[in-house]
Amino acid sequence: MIVLFVSTCEVDEVEVAMYRKRDLLAVGQIYHIFTRSIAEYRVFNNDDEFLRMKATIRYYQIEKPPEKFSRFIQSTSDQGNDFDSTISFDKEKLVQIIAYCLMPTHVHLVLKQLKENGISIFISNVLNSYTRYFNIKHKRKGPLWESRFKSVWVESDEQLLHLTRYVHLNPVTAYLANKPEEWLASSYPEYISIVNEKNKVCAYDGILDIQPNLYQEFVRDGVSYQRELSKIKKLLFE
Repeated sequence: MIVLFVSTCEVDEVEVAMYRKRDLLAVGQIYHIFTRSIAEYRVFNNDDEFLRMKATIRYYQIEKPPEKFSRFIQSTSDQGNDFDSTISFDKEKLVQIIAYCLMPTHVHLVLKQLKENGISIFISNVLNSYTRYFNIKHKRKGPLWESRFKSVWVESDEQLLHLTRYVHLNPVTAYLANKPEEWLASSYPEYISIVNEKNKVCAYDGILDIQPNLYQEFVRDGVSYQRELSKIKKLLFE
């Protein structure tokens, strides 16, 4: 377990981006999962779409959901019930969601695999469900995402801590927000305790012991560096 007592871990984010990759995802291991839309197509255009994806992610972590999410959310709405009171999140899960960030054209997830092939099943369910929702809403056809998600094995506690900061700073790095807490389509508000307990997506008990004020300082300390690193990477690949 990582206990965040100080905000000065000396691990460079360049190293975080260089974890050793694994083709086979192992039960009990933690991975940075990244998936991008086709041709950088904008797949999240407003709050409703971000919230839909957030709810989809939360729903499909369950190993055996009662039905497709589209049917579940419709029946829940028809009966006048809310999402949290209708589904039990104490059921067996495919993955443990440690952190996430939804960007306009891509998704970052930090997941612990709990079941064999759990991450692959989870990602497939989430992306297929959102694609159906998006295509119906926008009257389009065809795939929405690149063929396969990318996965990077998290090898150490320090890497995990810095990975959560990297994920939470994505909107700031892209100049979509001035502060990470302004971007509500991520788990950062959960980490700094400004989200109601019942609305949380993530569960990092036993993995991260976060003290909100220290974590907030830790993340903010990385803003300038991560923005500069992003500029350097862009120049290198142009």
